[in-house]
Amino acid sequence: MITIVIAEDHQALIDGMKIFIENENDMKIVGEANDGESLLEIVRKKVPNVVLTDIRMPKMDGISATRVIKKVFPEIKVIAFSMFEQEDAIDQMKAAGASGYIMKNLPMQSVVEAIRTVIEEGESYFDDSFKTAIKDSENLSNREKEILKLIGEGKSSLEIADLLFIGKSTVDSHRKNLIKKLNIHGKTDLIRVAMDRKYDF
Repeated sequence: MITIVIAEDHQALIDGMKIFIENENDMKIVGEANDGESLLEIVRKKVPNVVLTDIRMPKMDGISATRVIKKVFPEIKVIAFSMFEQEDAIDQMKAAGASGYIMKNLPMQSVVEAIRTVIEEGESYFDDSFKTAIKDSENLSNREKEILKLIGEGKSSLEIADLLFIGKSTVDSHRKNLIKKLNIHGKTDLIRVAMDRKYDF
């Protein structure tokens, strides 16, 4: 059984990842944290095979947390996930000892592939596509950006429709267009991107 701890400051993203990962018969989420300090506490208690950590977190960022984890538990594999596309962030994660780095706009299946790559094959998994939803969002209309922001705030399609005085079916159409334009896969990935983007508008 591959044991996993997830660190991410948006609980909705953790919940979405848990549902997907635990569909895999040989994977189990044994802990979750919303900040870097909590992550270290859980890792010390659970000593998982894999840590999935966001880079941008309260109290202690993912890079600093990774340095501590790898110093104390060098056998633990750390995979970073973020919307950051800067090469220096990747370089810092590599230097801290991370075995993988994936972008949040990739399909959830990529997370599973990354875990299997670092555990079963003993290889690193550093995504090099970097065609992130951050860059793609430049092509969004003002209404689409508005809806993406509200999705990031946890609003449902019905709530968004009421706030913007439009029909729910119109919001649903915008959601489908957002998924297509951002080159992501489904509702869960849209929420992940929106949650990470909500402070950037």
